[in-house]
Amino acid sequence: MFKILVSDSLSDEGLNILKEKSQFQVDVKTGLKPEQLKEIIVEYDALLVRSATRVTREIIEAAKNLKVIGRAGVGLDNVDLEAATERGIVVMNAPAGNTISTCEHTMSLLLALARNIPQAHVSTKKGEWKRSKFMGVELYNKTLGIIGLGRIGREVARRAISFGMKIKGYDPYLPRETAEQYGIEVVGLEELLKSSDFVTVHVPLTEETQYMISEKELSLMKKGARIINCARGGIIDEKALIKSLISGHLAGAALDVFEIEPPSADNELFKLENVIVTCHLGASTEEAQVNVAIEIAECVGDFLLGRGVRNAANYPSIDAELYKLLKPYIVMAEKLGLFAAQIMEGRINEVEVRYSGEITKYNLTSLSMALMKGLLYPILKETVNYINAIPLARSRGIRVNEVKTPADEEFINLVTITLKSDKMTKSFAATLSPKREPRIVKIDGVYVEASPFGHLLVMRNWDVPGIIGNVGTLMGRHNINIAAMVFGRKQPGGEAISILNIDSPVTPEILNQLKQIDNILEVKAIKL
Repeated sequence: MFKILVSDSLSDEGLNILKEKSQFQVDVKTGLKPEQLKEIIVEYDALLVRSATRVTREIIEAAKNLKVIGRAGVGLDNVDLEAATERGIVVMNAPAGNTISTCEHTMSLLLALARNIPQAHVSTKKGEWKRSKFMGVELYNKTLGIIGLGRIGREVARRAISFGMKIKGYDPYLPRETAEQYGIEVVGLEELLKSSDFVTVHVPLTEETQYMISEKELSLMKKGARIINCARGGIIDEKALIKSLISGHLAGAALDVFEIEPPSADNELFKLENVIVTCHLGASTEEAQVNVAIEIAECVGDFLLGRGVRNAANYPSIDAELYKLLKPYIVMAEKLGLFAAQIMEGRINEVEVRYSGEITKYNLTSLSMALMKGLLYPILKETVNYINAIPLARSRGIRVNEVKTPADEEFINLVTITLKSDKMTKSFAATLSPKREPRIVKIDGVYVEASPFGHLLVMRNWDVPGIIGNVGTLMGRHNINIAAMVFGRKQPGGEAISILNIDSPVTPEILNQLKQIDNILEVKAIKL
């Protein structure tokens, strides 16, 4: 049974999805102090949070059994993603659950900003009737610049078009063709800022996006333009924004998020009449809270039950059907990496992974992660896992390159790795048998067909009579059963590769005796 801790308030619709499954024990314990969470987290396989619980490195290091962290919302500001990745903990969020809610809040602020609605509301309730003071502008025929064309940005575009607005968008990661399907003209950031009457940001807060709108960018905007932020505080430089608003260069700003939340009461933005503020309400609708709870509950539940990985920030998303298809390849890739690591000598500094065949139409990141886990395991043991394998490799100065090529002439699907160390360069290839079982099929271009399981002996030898008999005799003398033997050579009488599957490990003494047999050049004992 999997134990799931819910440490923040979550809607019943989401909780019931988990509680109804007999495989889960769901404990709801909200309002925990950090030291309390640290004390009990060791018991749990999964942790579900919203924004109140801060899942720090200290908490993660105490979570010895934790497999997954689910955040009921889009951002992961309160989860130490790096620490979770190092520990092999999958971190998931709910990116779609509050899309419409945040989009509609953006539109609300856009309209309020254009027509000075909050200011007019306060004035009118005071008994004033100052119509001329609150002269606004129409959205019709104005240009809206959208920075970030993900789910929310595209939904904002759809609604703004219905107001007769012209849409320009900036997103270096979205294909131009996709944006154009939504009626969005894709432009560079500088052009967007210079030509837009309104600008709204919909990007995550990262090292690249922090202060992406600062003094220089604000100065590029039209005089009298307006800016909206319902994404994350820190994307817009608040000090630069205040300066631009006071100078009159910008006509106004509408902010739902701030660099520090909650902001202090003496924040200069609160003193400006041309600024509209709300308290991070983008996802604060009844529907959004239900949606994100349902989404994260389903994602975490499916992950724990082995039904695929969705919405993970540190692992490729794989639905149940794709996971079923790729699982034998994932096993094969890990075995291939583990096999190659025990053959190689010296410090590995470069890995090229080449995929060919029908599998290339899928996202194969999970295979690369598995392969690197196998490759690093003999060195790092339990400290390496699927999630941290590639970051660990890069931190050790290992270059990892992934290549996809058309179908191999001999194999329907083939995974080939080429490893370079300070002592050698070698290549290894694997595929699946007709029964979808892993097979090592090439070593340095030499054909073999070895089953990568259990104990193996891998030998380089001259292709001469007597090798098989001498090795078999030695194994028999030490009561070691040979389960299977495969051989490969490029030409008769030349150098060959022999691989033996054996039922028990060989001792260093036996290994030395094998090396003394005539015409054997090298012997490696492999454990898979």
